Amino acid sequence: MNPTNSQTHAITIAILAMGGEGGGVLADWLVDLAEHNGFVAQTTSVPGVAQRTGATVYYLEMFAKSSIPEGRQPVFALSPFPGQVDIVLASELMEAGRALQRGLVHPQRTTLITSSHRVYAMTERMAMGDGRMDSEKLLAGAKAAAHQFIAADFSAMAENFGSLIGPALYGALAASGQLPFTRDQFEATIQRGGIGVNASLQAFAAAYQEAQAQLEGKPSMSASAQTANASAQPLAVGPRLQALAQTIQSEFRPCAHKHLLAGIARLTDYQSESYAALYLDRLLPLNQKASDSSIGDELVAEAARHLALWMSYEDTVRVADLKIRRSRFDRVSQEVKQSTEQFLDINEFLHPRVEEIADTMPAPMGRWLLQSAWARQLLGRFTHKGRIVKTTSLRGYLLLYAIASLRVTRPYSLRFAHEQERINAWLTWVDSLLQTHEELALQVVKAQQLVKGYGDTHSRGWRNFQRLMRALPLFQNEPDAASKLQQLQKIALSDDSEQALLTSLKAQGLLHPN
Repeated sequence: MNPTNSQTHAITIAILAMGGEGGGVLADWLVDLAEHNGFVAQTTSVPGVAQRTGATVYYLEMFAKSSIPEGRQPVFALSPFPGQVDIVLASELMEAGRALQRGLVHPQRTTLITSSHRVYAMTERMAMGDGRMDSEKLLAGAKAAAHQFIAADFSAMAENFGSLIGPALYGALAASGQLPFTRDQFEATIQRGGIGVNASLQAFAAAYQEAQAQLEGKPSMSASAQTANASAQPLAVGPRLQALAQTIQSEFRPCAHKHLLAGIARLTDYQSESYAALYLDRLLPLNQKASDSSIGDELVAEAARHLALWMSYEDTVRVADLKIRRSRFDRVSQEVKQSTEQFLDINEFLHPRVEEIADTMPAPMGRWLLQSAWARQLLGRFTHKGRIVKTTSLRGYLLLYAIASLRVTRPYSLRFAHEQERINAWLTWVDSLLQTHEELALQVVKAQQLVKGYGDTHSRGWRNFQRLMRALPLFQNEPDAASKLQQLQKIALSDDSEQALLTSLKAQGLLHPN
């Protein structure tokens, strides 16, 4: 795009970026770039409602001074208009999707530059099932909708040089050729900023090279990384689990090996090697009885995945353990970009219900607590408001460490007894259906996805799971029983109030009186 004396409209740019990603700095750089190279420019911003329910939209227009008639000034818009945006920069893939949804991307006009990484939205995180959007579909839709499309993991590229994503997007924009400025002019703007210049220039150069490779049709660095990941070896286990890994190799069908190896690693970390061995013992009969068809293979693989998740149910011990791990402190430190001169405090809000406390106790004591009204009321006085625990303090850390240390007593706890009973009943259901209706058995396996989390989330999921299992005998002999159970699962996952499933079961005459 080159400025000429006949320029009739402003160059329009929209930047969609989340808080802390440098979107404002990027907008300022573009204004500085324009004003130092013969253009007038204006930028505005419209903040989202919250950080992950909508990013801030920075909107910029620039116009060549040489195209402005003497005695007149261009009138700039304050916000982007659908179908009238030349360049859209998105700091995350979902934000590119939001740009498409708003109509900012036009197939005959718009250059869309987006980072391909994901920062999951609250709606995705809160979904009762897997609420993640399909990244491949987002990428395909964005490519089809734009006149020119550039996508790469610019976030990881920037982090490699200790930079924010803004300079990387700036480098990709420079390589796109959609602005009438040279690379030197782009880089001069970064240098005039005077802050984090070296890291920004390195991120700029890496993104420039990546975008240029894509536009020239050469293999990109992102594609190479994806190919390397695709050819990665299966999960390796340490020496403690080699015997179990050999059992998997010799006794189980190959389609389930990946899930099984991940399962034994997870359950050993969760409890012990003997607990991981119990996991394999429970799955072996299913592996032997399932058919050699694609459905049988899928059933064994899904059973391996869902059983590992159920056996590593979330309880107070698990939550405490995860919150004091060194890896978590390191991750939080990296996320907030903590420097060597800064101190980091992590405050955890914990709100255990009386039920969670009883579940952690030895089974007889836990049952007594739940059945004793006065004990429940007394304990409730100390827990109903919740508590903030600073895990970066010695006192807070030791408190959660003491709770995490109860892992050795978990097999004697009330919750453990309940969960093992439920797991055995679930596996019995699957086993009974294997010989007569394998497709339905597969859907019973997948129904485990309803049971997850802890506290109220777990209670709601478990109630929905129970409703489906109670309704199953009423339609299990129907030809479409598998598809009906699958549809009921989707209804349960679509509504965390439980009302949608109750309404559907009632309408079909499947609602159990209890």
